[in-house]
Amino acid sequence: MSTAGFNSQNGTGAGQAYTNGPSQNPVALQQQQPGVNYGMAHQPPYNPMQAKAPVSQGPGLYPSEPYQPVPPASCYQPGPQLSSYSAVPGQPLLTRPPIGGPPSHTPPQSASPSPGPRLPPAQATLPPPTVSSSSYYSNPQQPLPMAPTWYSTAPPPAGLSASSSTPPHGPVANHVNPAASSAASPQSLLAYSSTPPAPVSHSATQPLGPGMPPTSLHGYSQPGSAPPPMNAMASHTYQPGRAPYGPPPVMKPTPPPTGPPMGSATPPPPKADTHCGGALNNTQSPTEPDCQEGDIECPGPMAGNGPQVSHNYNHVDSKMAGPPQHGPPARHLGHYPSLPPGYQNTSAPPNATAPLHPAMLTTAQPYTQAPQPYQQPSSGPGPSQLSPSLAAMSLQSSTPEALRVVNLLQERNLLPPSSIPPPTPCLPQDLQKINCNPEVFRSTLTSIPQTQSLLNKAKMPLGLLLHPFKDLSQLPVVTSSTIVRCRSCRTYINPFVSFLDQRRWKCNLCYRVNDVPEEFMYNPVSRSYGEPHKRPEVQNATIEFIAPSEYMLRPPQPAVYLFVLDVSHNAVETGYLNVVCQSLLDNINALPGDSRTKVGFITFDSTIHFYNLQEGLSQPQMLIVSDIEDIFLPTPDSLLVNLNECKELVQDLLKSLPHLFEKTMETQSALGPALQAAFKLLSPTGGRMSVFQTQLPNLGVGALKSREDPNQRASAKDIQHLSPATDFYKKLALDCSGQQVAVDLFLLSAQYCDLASLGCISRYSAGSVHYYPSYHHQHNPAQVEHFQKDLKRYLTRKIGFEAVMRIRCTKGLSIHTFHGNFFVRSTDLLSLPNVNPDAGFAVQMSIEENLDDMQVVSFQAALLYTSSKGERRIRVHTLCLPVVNSLSDIFAGADIQAMTGLLACMAVDRSVTASLSDARDAMTNAAIDSLASFRQSVLTIQQPGLLAPACLRLFPLYILALLKQKAFRTGTSTRLDDRVFAMCQLKYQPLTYAMLMIHPILYRVDDLTDEGALNINERTIPQPRVLQLSVEKLSREGAFLMDTGMVMYLWIGRNCNPNFLTQVLGVPNYAAIPENLYLLPELDTAESQRTRAFIGWLRDQRPFFPTLHVIRDESQLKASFMQNMIEDRTESALSYYEFLLHIQQQVSK
Repeated sequence: MSTAGFNSQNGTGAGQAYTNGPSQNPVALQQQQPGVNYGMAHQPPYNPMQAKAPVSQGPGLYPSEPYQPVPPASCYQPGPQLSSYSAVPGQPLLTRPPIGGPPSHTPPQSASPSPGPRLPPAQATLPPPTVSSSSYYSNPQQPLPMAPTWYSTAPPPAGLSASSSTPPHGPVANHVNPAASSAASPQSLLAYSSTPPAPVSHSATQPLGPGMPPTSLHGYSQPGSAPPPMNAMASHTYQPGRAPYGPPPVMKPTPPPTGPPMGSATPPPPKADTHCGGALNNTQSPTEPDCQEGDIECPGPMAGNGPQVSHNYNHVDSKMAGPPQHGPPARHLGHYPSLPPGYQNTSAPPNATAPLHPAMLTTAQPYTQAPQPYQQPSSGPGPSQLSPSLAAMSLQSSTPEALRVVNLLQERNLLPPSSIPPPTPCLPQDLQKINCNPEVFRSTLTSIPQTQSLLNKAKMPLGLLLHPFKDLSQLPVVTSSTIVRCRSCRTYINPFVSFLDQRRWKCNLCYRVNDVPEEFMYNPVSRSYGEPHKRPEVQNATIEFIAPSEYMLRPPQPAVYLFVLDVSHNAVETGYLNVVCQSLLDNINALPGDSRTKVGFITFDSTIHFYNLQEGLSQPQMLIVSDIEDIFLPTPDSLLVNLNECKELVQDLLKSLPHLFEKTMETQSALGPALQAAFKLLSPTGGRMSVFQTQLPNLGVGALKSREDPNQRASAKDIQHLSPATDFYKKLALDCSGQQVAVDLFLLSAQYCDLASLGCISRYSAGSVHYYPSYHHQHNPAQVEHFQKDLKRYLTRKIGFEAVMRIRCTKGLSIHTFHGNFFVRSTDLLSLPNVNPDAGFAVQMSIEENLDDMQVVSFQAALLYTSSKGERRIRVHTLCLPVVNSLSDIFAGADIQAMTGLLACMAVDRSVTASLSDARDAMTNAAIDSLASFRQSVLTIQQPGLLAPACLRLFPLYILALLKQKAFRTGTSTRLDDRVFAMCQLKYQPLTYAMLMIHPILYRVDDLTDEGALNINERTIPQPRVLQLSVEKLSREGAFLMDTGMVMYLWIGRNCNPNFLTQVLGVPNYAAIPENLYLLPELDTAESQRTRAFIGWLRDQRPFFPTLHVIRDESQLKASFMQNMIEDRTESALSYYEFLLHIQQQVSK
């Protein structure tokens, strides 16, 4: 197996930019013959450079610098690098930095030589935008336009997928001739390319999956009800606030090309579905990630529709489960006389039914699951056979508000007073009632275009945002020996399949007709026979299966937790060790797990310290390994111990650890050797490694040197060192991933730590990064509180081990790029050694084949994981969306927040693989292009001004917010680690939380009233209006709360109402407000109770604890507060109005 397996999406070789972004296939990067567009050659690719007239070059908000595309190279087999392309003197040069996406197959044939726009500097009068003098193209005499991935026009080349049902048109790149295969055409890594990388093709010609004869009885417990079980079985309630997710779908990856792997291509994937594979429960080295069959969810060599087991798993995590909640039911399936114990629902967390924060309310209303039963008739059309009236159904009639024309230059108060709900797909009511919750599964376009050319015209990104392991208040859990799946594409049966009759169902992804297994004919809920369409699997878009043994290659692993702690002098000075040890002591009984749970500890400075906790010892025993060049485990069998058996020793160690190193003078940090030791310790079982680091590693392997120039923090030029300095951490992460080990990094430091390098250890092992700048137990008490609360959540939240996730979509659509923390084990299989409920993912898609004969398409995400109780579980989410054939319908269904979230992920990749200025330009162009398309193709009457449909009215504001976000801003002093962490968060956070980072929310809180308030658990929660992020909304007489996601600022005006100061802050006057106030006093006044209730309610809407800072005019933090005033002009950035003028200038060209 070639070791070129760790390129593309999983990053590049040493010295190259690492990105967890575009995932490409080998064929997609091979040089194509000019003019060949594989079946869609008649559709001209979108040219992002058109209609942009050249203007004189000058300084601007976006520095004009040559873009140098660098193809990714393998970690172990670096390929040739491509430098910037030189231009022929005298020829016009084109620059339109794309935002992220895969490279183009085919050089387009014509383009306007007009360059792309650059934002002018902030001035009183806007000068014309400047233009850079660089070219994407090797031959400027024949400029080659590149369309963004979402505008892509060409389906994958022949041979890309054996399952492709449409023969390719035109010649195919040579897969055999090494010379032809190795000549990769220069491509942009992030995305205005004319063709997506070889997508995962979903079609009906895939091998048959395992089958299952009928056995066993099923039970199901409706949400909110708990009738006595028929048999004495353990309760199936899951941890309350935890929402599990589904199994990874089974797909047949594309066959490997026979030519040598290229430096920038993903190695040929295996045939994932022909065998059961080691994607999940494997202990294979990640140096051969793609040689595994990769699909344990294809269990056993059986025939039929699903696996059979002779036993059921009958216990579900219930340690944290409370009584069943009586909130809105997930979906009533009819009358339930008494419920057998196989199907039960997880109970809700205490605040599960509480109303949500405005930014979090993304799913409340339109997706409330109604109590009326949806019964698909046993014969008749299903979603894939709906009458043509659905396709012709115009969204204009059902959602006229979305297309209401808004002149952005005249209507300034565009922010709604409360939350922005996601658009509701235009589906028949019975389908919409059971559609997937948009907090879990959300598309950037809720109406899918019929063709790629139509998507190109709309010029909007097409992708999905997922929060697959989200804590859910209602989650049906099914114990069944029969998991019914399509024999061809391995899709799990879901509410959007069609039952042709009682014995046959048609897959909604590949349209294969499958037999209904005998056991599936019995409905355990109604105890009736012959109604398969009423079973819970066909009534719930989100469902969890307790998987039979065929979904395991080894016994499910125990919960294993290893803590790796920096104990150098710098670490001891911060005081973090006391907090970690005390938090572990407080929560040791709440760690998710069972009787097999194991824990271990490693500390390090210039040497590595192990702790023998073997049962029978009177006290923990420290073992020091000073040879960090050749690390070894001194006593392998007693360093990871059973928590229940050795709890007293563990507690003794936690009590003594902070004092062991109190007087240390060791200043060096051997993080690399410590990670190697931890990897050796966890390799046999897999598990979670929690690493706490407080300084730049400077000893042993993985040692780093400071790369930050403090003088360049406010530079308006391109930011350097966003990519790793070494590939050590990425390689180690890949080793960890192969052994089912995830690494979570906690960085607590006031100094530069090179997060760009250290973060790789978490990114590629599906871990998470937590960053606490300027952490100190005395000097920064607000940060200490933040760390304590985060740590409690981290230690006690639900966790899934040895997981894989796969996303499938209806035939004709393809997924080509993934965003998040993971390793791509094969073409479409994401390896997640750990999965947690706070992790989000995003994917980009393209339309590979015309969807002319379809009224709806479906997407299914399946997550297969081992619970902390040792159960193998599969969580499945299915989303159904309509197909439309008019641009107005596409615009009407645009989900502006999902589009912004996806563009942010793409821009992060673009910043790392190309440059920050390219990413900024591409985001600006995304707003220009979509509004220009609306003006040219949808508006019937041209009017002056900057016109947008109501559904896109906030798009320019969100793009400007991204340009001013810490990850992408220029001209404002930003520490390099702060910038890199912001980029990590944008890629990793679920959309709901990422939007608060992008566009914070401002409220006035000195005049809170009970008018319109919510009543939750006998608490009254005021609901103040959302204000625009501009100083013109501030008043010296008021107090204003800004919520930025991880931090809240309470700004007090100099002339603030004295009543607020005394009744809420407990101070007599403005001057008496303490400098570092971060806690509101608990006063027995109505004003204090309202304010604390509102802030507490906001905090309850997210998993991690946001810090509160009370600031005055002279506070040091006032600058941070003001930097979030996105609509105002700064020295280095345009105001919102100036930005609108710039966009209007470009749109009107």
